[in-house]
Amino acid sequence: MKRNIVIAAVTAAALIGGGTATALATTGDDQGSARQAANIRLSDDDGRDDQDGADAQDDRDDDARAASADVSAPEAIASALKHTSGTAVSAELDDEDDSGKVIWKVDVLSGDNGWHSVSVDPSNGKVLGSHTDDEDDTAQVRAALKGASVTAEEASKAAGGKGTVTSVDLDEDGKNKSWEAETHKSGGAEQDWRIDLTTGKITADQDQDQDDDQD
Repeated sequence: MKRNIVIAAVTAAALIGGGTATALATTGDDQGSARQAANIRLSDDDGRDDQDGADAQDDRDDDARAASADVSAPEAIASALKHTSGTAVSAELDDEDDSGKVIWKVDVLSGDNGWHSVSVDPSNGKVLGSHTDDEDDTAQVRAALKGASVTAEEASKAAGGKGTVTSVDLDEDGKNKSWEAETHKSGGAEQDWRIDLTTGKITADQDQDQDDDQD
């Protein structure tokens, strides 16, 4: 019995957006499946390239934000607390919601358990405004800070030796409650740190490093 064998001798490896299309010798109906598989492979590679481009853009944005701030995280926190008394729980150098302008956003928990978001100008440390927020983790935050001797301002100072601090935040979940800080170096990757609430000891955030490796 004769078999009609169709050999697709395609040796062109198409480099499209970094992806590689591999052609297979197929028979009969398998040709459609091979073409479909090649298309899927190319589509996946394009997706990875898009993601790589997005990551690179994020790094450039972080560079720009860090470079635009003359006021450090500790200075922004001090300015916010002078305006609104209480306990600073987080500070982040980020884009303002609508304008795209970079500002420091400092969250302050007041003595009456009210939450205040204070905006600080990163060029001169002046308070641009503030508004109240509704948070549902006040009890957790109070419990985590009970007995703590290291403030957010002190934690950001400790992390400042590792690079430009772009955020500091209280991690009130789990057993290892601590301050978390993110630093950035020009042209380099971001790094996350943990600062002990009582000793001020700073260590690399291993959990975050593992998450990045998995990504």
